[in-house]
This record gives sequence, C-alpha cells and structure tokens, in this order.
Amino acid sequence: MKHLKTYLAAMSLALAGCQSANDAEETTELWYAQPAEVWMESLPIGNGRLGAMTYGGVEEETLALNESTMWSGQYNENQNRPFGRAKMDELRKLFFEGKLSEGNKIAGDNLAGMQTSFGTHLPIGDLKMQFTYPKGEVKDYRRSLCLDNAISSVSFNAGGVNYKREYFATNPDNVLVLRLSADKRKSITMNMTLDLMRRSDFSVEGNQLVFTGKVDFPLHGPGGVSFEGRIAVLADNGEVKMDETGVSVSEADAVTLIVDVRTDYKSPEYKQLCLSGVKDAAVKPYDELKQAHVEDYAALYNRVAINFGEDTNKAVPTDVRWKQVREGQTDTGLDALFFQYGRYLTIASSRENSPLPIALQSFFNDNKACNMGWTNDYHLDINTQQNYWAANVGNLAECNAPLFTYIKDLAQHGAKTAEVVYGCKGWTAHTTANVWGYTPSSGSIIWGLFPMAGSWIATHLWTQYEYTQDKNYLAEVAYPLLKGNAEFILDFLAEDPKSGYLMTGPCISPENWFRTESGEEMVASMMPTCDRELAYEIFTTCVQASDILGTDKEFADSLRAALDKLPPIRLRANGAIREWFEDYEEAHPNHRHTSHLLALYPFSQITLEKTPELAEGARKTIENRLSAPDWEDTEWSRANMICLYARLKDAQDAYKSVQLLQGKLSRENLLTVSPGGIAGAEGDIYSFDGNTAGTAGMAEMLVQNHEGYVEFLPCLPEEWKDGSFKGLCLRGGAEVAADWTNAVINQASLKATADQTFKVKLPQGKNYKVLLNGKEAVANADAKGLITIDMKKGDLLEIK
Repeated sequence: MKHLKTYLAAMSLALAGCQSANDAEETTELWYAQPAEVWMESLPIGNGRLGAMTYGGVEEETLALNESTMWSGQYNENQNRPFGRAKMDELRKLFFEGKLSEGNKIAGDNLAGMQTSFGTHLPIGDLKMQFTYPKGEVKDYRRSLCLDNAISSVSFNAGGVNYKREYFATNPDNVLVLRLSADKRKSITMNMTLDLMRRSDFSVEGNQLVFTGKVDFPLHGPGGVSFEGRIAVLADNGEVKMDETGVSVSEADAVTLIVDVRTDYKSPEYKQLCLSGVKDAAVKPYDELKQAHVEDYAALYNRVAINFGEDTNKAVPTDVRWKQVREGQTDTGLDALFFQYGRYLTIASSRENSPLPIALQSFFNDNKACNMGWTNDYHLDINTQQNYWAANVGNLAECNAPLFTYIKDLAQHGAKTAEVVYGCKGWTAHTTANVWGYTPSSGSIIWGLFPMAGSWIATHLWTQYEYTQDKNYLAEVAYPLLKGNAEFILDFLAEDPKSGYLMTGPCISPENWFRTESGEEMVASMMPTCDRELAYEIFTTCVQASDILGTDKEFADSLRAALDKLPPIRLRANGAIREWFEDYEEAHPNHRHTSHLLALYPFSQITLEKTPELAEGARKTIENRLSAPDWEDTEWSRANMICLYARLKDAQDAYKSVQLLQGKLSRENLLTVSPGGIAGAEGDIYSFDGNTAGTAGMAEMLVQNHEGYVEFLPCLPEEWKDGSFKGLCLRGGAEVAADWTNAVINQASLKATADQTFKVKLPQGKNYKVLLNGKEAVANADAKGLITIDMKKGDLLEIK
C-alpha cells in the first residue's frame, strides 16, 4: 500500500460519512484511512447467524467468514459422573465438620464432568478477491463501518477511477451481500478464491461456487457439524469464468456476490436452505436487498440515540482516536460511538431467528479462543450474561430470544445433571456450556464446580419481564424455567448444623481460591456468597411471578420459608464483602472475578440507600481488588467495574474504567480483548462481552431505577457535562430521554410502555414543570424529591 496516503490526506472525506438509516444529520461510524492488516483491525458485519470480518484491502480484499453453528464436538451421553444424594450428604458432612482438604479432594475426584467431546465454535475461513486496476496511483482511500445502516464500505480512486465496495449481512434475506462497483464502465476485473480453515470439497453449479464438508477439529474432542456454503457471482456485463478453484471476472461494470453457509446443527434441511436462500436473494436487485436490510436493521438500531456534546474528532480516523484514548486523552465522541457499537454488535449477533445465542466471541471468531483450553463456548459465570447486559436497557429486548431458547435447552439437559450428579429435582448448569447439551461441571472443579451458573443465566428471564411487563411471556417462557431452577436450588440446599442456615455446596466462587488457617489453598466450600445471592434472586423472582400469575401458591410459600433461612451477606474483618461464608483469606487478591458483588450489580440486593453498610463493603472490595499488585484487568472485569462504580455513583472512577476499557482493553476496531498474560493467553484474544457490558455500564451512569425510583444522570462524570440520550429502557416498562448542559437537566421524559406507577426523582438546578401527556400534572415531591405518577401504556411524562 505504498501509494496510500496517511489519514491526514483522507480527512477531507471524513465528514462525507455513511448515509444514516434515518437520514439523521449526524452519522455514527468507525472509519479508517488504510486497509486492515490484521484481524484486530477488520470490521464485523452480521445478521444474527452469518457474518464476516471485512479488511478493505485494495489489491487483495479479505472477508473472514463465520456462521454461528459452525461447531466441533458432539453430544456425550456419559458427560455426567454419577454421584447422587447419599454421597453428596456424606461429602457435605465433611465440609460442615471443617474437613475442607478431604472434602475438596473428594469433590475434585468425583464432581468434575466428562468433556471428551465438548467442541468449540470455529471460523470458516477467508473469501479472497484479487483486483486489477488502471495504471496510476491509489488515493482518497476510506474504509468504514456505518452503525446507522450496518454497511461496511471501502472507497478509493485508482488510476483515475473511483471504486466503491459495500458489504452487509441481511437478516430479511439471511445472506451476505457484497457489491463491487466503479464510476467507469468495464472497470471491475478480479479473481475470487476461498482460503478455508475447514476441509471442503468444491464444485460449480451454474453461477454458484459451492463448498461442502464436515468439521474435524480434534483439539476439543471428536465430532462436528456438516456444512455447505454457496457463493453466487452476479456480474453487470463483463465475462465470468468459474471452476472448482475459484472465479474470475473481466471488465464488468459491477459485481454482486451473494454468500451463505449452513450447517446441519438442528437443521437436517441445511443444504436446501442454503440453495434456496442464495437463489432467492440472487434474483433480487441489489438496491432491493440493501433497502430491506437497512429498514430491518434501523427498526432496532434507531430506537436509541446518544451524544456527549459535539464530536470534535469526527474527522479523525477511529484507530487514531483509539490510540489517543489509550495514551490517556479524552474523546467523548468516541464514548458515544463505543456505546452504540455495543448495541450494533448485539443486533449483529443475536436476532429473534438466530439459531444460537452469543458465544464468547459471538461468531466473529479470531481463530484464537478456539485454540485455547477455554474455547469459544458459553461461559456461564459472567461472560454469556454480560453478552446480553445491553439488550434490555439498550431497547433491544427482541435480541434476547435466542438466549431464552438456549436456556430451555440447558434446562432439558440440566435436569439429568441435577438428578445424576446431585440427586436433586429441577435443572442446573455449570460454568462452561456448549451447543451439545453440556451442563455438568467442567473437566476441573477449579473453575467448573458452579452449579448456580444456570441460576445466574436464568435471571435474564426475569429481567426481560421487568423491562417488558409481558405477562404472556412470563407465563409461557420465563416462569416454567425459573421454577425448574428454583426446584433444583430448594432441593440442593442443606442445613448447616452449626448456624441453622440453608447452604448450597460444595461449590466454588468463580474462579477463585481461598486460603485456610493452615495455609492450604482451596476452591470448594459451603455457600459462597455468590450462591446466596443467586438463590435469593431466583427465589424472590419466582415468588413475585407466582403472585403476578396467581399460580403455585404452595410452592411460593416454600420458597418464602427457604428465604428466611438463607444467610445474610456479611462483611469481612477488613470491612469488605465476604466472598465465602467464612472469612477466608483471599489466596489471589488480584483475581479478576468478583462474583460476590452480584448483589450490587446486576442485582439490587446491595444499594446505597437500602444497605449503606454493605454498599461501603462493596466499595472496599473493589478498592482492594484494583489496588492488588498485578490485578487481572480484562475486558469483562473492567466493564464490570463500570457497572459497579455506576451503582455506587462514583462518576470519575466509572469514567476512568470506560477509558481503560476503550483504550487498554480494546483494539483498533474497538472490539474488546482479553489481554495476553491472563488465563493462559500469549497475546490479545477478542472477547465479545466487554463491548456490551461496557454499553450497559455507561447506560447505568445515565439513568437508574433499581432503588425503586427513576433517577436521571445519577453518575455523570465531568467529561459528559453536556449531552443527551433518548430511547433507553427501564424496569417497570418505560423509555426515557434527557438532555443536559453543564450537568444540569434541560428536559427529561419518560414514556410508559406498560401500565405502571412510577416514582421519579426531580432533577436539581432549575425550576421544573411536570407534564403528563402535554398537560401540567399535580406532582408534589416528597422529602426525597420524589414524585409519584400513575401512568397507562403510551403516556408521556415530561420534566421541563
């Protein structure tokens, strides 16, 4: 690329931007003045199942292809090691008697699962295009991903001809669409080849290049899906030649490629779906495909808008802005871009028709996680949860649908694990899960003996109801699954003969170690604090659901009785929250996991107002972790800190974590990474969770209602003193908006999406009028500055 100019030469193109899906004056995009040279610089597009990472090369273009069901592995009917109730009672007796060393050894020998065919998600490989251009320099290069319309674009001038490429993954037509064009006829001359990572057979059918194969990736055990891919080549004029080795196009005016890949994962008709999908899309004009894609995507994305004042760096390429933030500068425009990027990635990765929920890397697989021991799977001890933290508050409730389908599948397989391993009713799942129904502990209890992981992911079922107030969903989807998990917990609990408390265990506090008085380091104990918090959350939500639906009163009463016997959340001698029931010493005080702070976020068992002593203990816990030498600062743990600090209303520390997440723990394409040196990784490995959990944390800084009332700008840093947002969602069923100057609200609004009574904290700094549906409302504030408003679905409350 010696002819490519630096970003300074491309600045004149910066404000041209992408065309917004809603014709807004401001566009939201990632843009660059040079092609991507490595995966961490490429840009993601996806339709909830199928996607690609686009590089934007001039002489040679690369699109790394991915599909969400491209998995190795297979179901293992022997994955559960039989143990049962009688042996479990004997094991617990050891723990209750303080024989932790003996208990940990027996647990380690008997409670680990059999991960012999666990598998992993895998990348497909690369679609390559080599181009021939007129003689002359290459100039005016620009590469972008427009978040307003989910189109990745490349443009440049070569030999006096203006070239343009557009790539998108359309959900309505369920294919990838690649469009290559120029402003001069007969200017597209190219070869297309496939450099696949999966062994394939190639053939030609009409204007389609076809590849078929079966996944073989023995690193994580035998088995794998069968797959078929098709690429239709549609040239406007010109000559097209095609054989098993690739495609050549000569002197075309434009070229459109239609790409699909399907597997037989729960889809025996996958070949027919691939054939018909490509065929049907290929007969539609490009503009029709594009319009359908933009309208479908914009209906979700355009629900939320956000800014933190004027974006003065819009003419600076994104990688330059990222580097500046990494070096300590502030860029509030990049903050807003990063926020919306988390929503974009959610839409790209998880739609109502997605066959699977978002995995550790979604399906944007960098071929690194799948080669690690921890794989590109479903980690249910925070990562999968964080993948969906932005969905509800970010006004994307529909994007949760594949997660709920997956939880139903976990419950089916987890019922066997509950029975065979624990001798319990109901269902459970542990830390690591796959697409083949794996629900027991991992191959080691060190990170795997967490039977409350299923409870944690199940809490998302209730969160969806809190935001949508959809009683049909609660009755038909959420409550049956929540009840099944509550049945497991109720049966799993054992009474501590010393304290009388009901306790889970033996379990770990993910994925941490404690040190006993004798100096031994161990992982398993009775009732780690996170288990108590999860049991409390599942039981209380089931009780509420029972009351709402008017069902299962006797079962709800049994949960109420159990709630009374759960231990309280307790403080350590040093004032921090205990991670374990006993005040054990932390063997690794720099550990990345802080699962005992679930009560602070995402739950609200610890709040500044209701439990101030515990809130201070949570702050002490955070301070201790972050100040420990070599704290394991990862993308997800740093995003978690944004959320925790937001709940503590510590604006500057929350914002410091925003900047660290964007700079230190992201890369040039703003995708978050697990950094080298942690969890066995030699270098940075992409991980989806930091992007979405970061978005969720930023939303938590802007509006909260977990204390029982709505508060605007509860954790506003100095850097965001000017700004606005609209379309964020709240528990109870509402969409909210606000704009402010110098940290003072100019106006705010709340639109009810369900019948509800809302308490709202009036802002400070001005004399405000309260309007309901355009008319001044009687709203007398109480001593805390709270007003109470009864609202019907569609009502609009305005504070001006």
